[in-house]
Amino acid sequence: MEDERLASLKQIVPEAFTDGKVDFEQLRALLGEAVEDESAEHFGLNWTGKREARRLAGMPSKGTLVPVPGKGLNEDTTENIFIEGDNLEVLKLLHKSYRGKIKMIYIDPPYNTGNDFIYKDDYRMPLESYLQRSGQKSDMGELLTSNPKSGGRFHSDWLNMMYPRLRVAWDLLTTDGVIFVSIGDDEVNHLTCILDEMYGRENLAGIFSWKSRAKPTNAGDARFRPQRVAEYVLAYAKLGGDKHLFNVVSAKERTYPHFDKERQANYRTTTILTSNRGMFRRETMRFEIAGFSPDEEQRWKAGFDVIKEYFDEGRLGFNEDGTPFLKHFEGNEEEALYPLYTFIEPDLSGTAELGKSELNRLLGRNHGIDTVKPVNLLKYLVASTTGDQDYVLDFFAGSGTTAQAVIELNAENNESRKYICVQLPELVKESNEAFHAGFRTISDITLARIKAASELYANQNGNLLGGLDVGYRVFQLEYSNFKAWSDYHGNDLDELRGLLESQLDSTFVDGANEDGILTEILLLEGFPLTSKVEIDETFQRNAVRCISHEWSEHRLFVTLDKEIQEETVRMADDLKKIDIFICLDNALTDQDKLRLADVCRLKTI
Repeated sequence: MEDERLASLKQIVPEAFTDGKVDFEQLRALLGEAVEDESAEHFGLNWTGKREARRLAGMPSKGTLVPVPGKGLNEDTTENIFIEGDNLEVLKLLHKSYRGKIKMIYIDPPYNTGNDFIYKDDYRMPLESYLQRSGQKSDMGELLTSNPKSGGRFHSDWLNMMYPRLRVAWDLLTTDGVIFVSIGDDEVNHLTCILDEMYGRENLAGIFSWKSRAKPTNAGDARFRPQRVAEYVLAYAKLGGDKHLFNVVSAKERTYPHFDKERQANYRTTTILTSNRGMFRRETMRFEIAGFSPDEEQRWKAGFDVIKEYFDEGRLGFNEDGTPFLKHFEGNEEEALYPLYTFIEPDLSGTAELGKSELNRLLGRNHGIDTVKPVNLLKYLVASTTGDQDYVLDFFAGSGTTAQAVIELNAENNESRKYICVQLPELVKESNEAFHAGFRTISDITLARIKAASELYANQNGNLLGGLDVGYRVFQLEYSNFKAWSDYHGNDLDELRGLLESQLDSTFVDGANEDGILTEILLLEGFPLTSKVEIDETFQRNAVRCISHEWSEHRLFVTLDKEIQEETVRMADDLKKIDIFICLDNALTDQDKLRLADVCRLKTI
């Protein structure tokens, strides 16, 4: 990423470079008054570790993404992706292939309440640290580290975790893309400051709020304190906060995801209960209907006659846990523009309690996750920002709510959005009920939800009725397949000679397989993970794979054979100048390298 920025800068102001390095004095002279005096005070947020966090964002990843065949659904045709790995390393690996391609990013990072966990980045060896902690390398340690308020750098540690990830993510957005970041009270002010700094205050499109909790906390003296029931979603748009236009739907275009067998009609749901605490207490609205009576903390939203009418009309439904809801049937609502408010009504967003109930229905009650975003909240944000064929990225995937929201919206509207979800394999503690349910990591839970949500909309052949995509491919973050050279600091020439011979003997690390190598090559060349990889039958004497994707004007022709046959070199004469031929460096003679370089873009490894 740093190389790309430097290349862009060199194109604009080549005279600011000396011997390949930036001459800052010359750059300052060229930019004149536009450069701020470093000694002058300026507005901004500073914290311990910020410089290292900024540097970490620019460090290239030394890993790769390896396909995990058999874990997905419709793997040969799907455009949806789930990746298990540290999200910063994954974002860097996706950068070249997906830069400017993602229409919407949504993340729900740790809220930094002192009880949740944060990522502990190693500035020197981030990939090495991750692989150790995730059990892919020996000396396995804790995958995550807690961030207690007594730690001394409570806010700094959280900001150091967030900063590089947010910085890399911005580059992935389309020119009209939007990033949404969920957050609570503890860090909303700090998060706004760093997003303003990185993305520009002028790109703030809105600070949305929603009611995350329906039931108040009444333990101890909590009842006498303001109840924190609001959460926030910060939205930043590439076009600019005032220029970006969100999707606005009419009542007719609302989604009606449920089906009433008796009425043979689709419907959507809203809550029919409300708080019965403090000034809202009305005991006359705590009556029984159909065997259900609200508890002391809740009451019906309307009187007995209205609720009874809803019940008689078949508009009152009940969840598995007995909680009632109101049905709104398709075609019975007045058409009106449905504006996007910065306060998202509970009827549209749902609550965290509802989110957990939705996860319970898919995975059972032993998933061990306490706070879950409701699917409706994500559907509301995705629908307001994306359309058919757009890409949605969530690199703090958690329980997989974003993936389910995309799946449901596609099914309801006959559209084909694609999702990319990334989740760290955070270890599940043995004391957690999820461990006893068979889940070993949080990413296991994410993938289980994606599988369950996909299968709800798939027929017996694994395809969505109507031919829409409900499949997904699975990838995992691992070491690069290419053998890395380590600087030698000894004085033994024989030992050095042995290292050199070992390096020349094989390009790849032990255990590297063809699928993994091809995936790494396509990422390095800027091709997406869902590129088509086919055996090119025109090459008879060597095994040549052709890699292509609609995003790219050129194709990759890759062979890992140790010797390129003369017939293959002749066949390559038909390649276009824009096509790329990739092979092992020692598989070609110098003469053949010159021949191929004349007809295509030759790259050797």
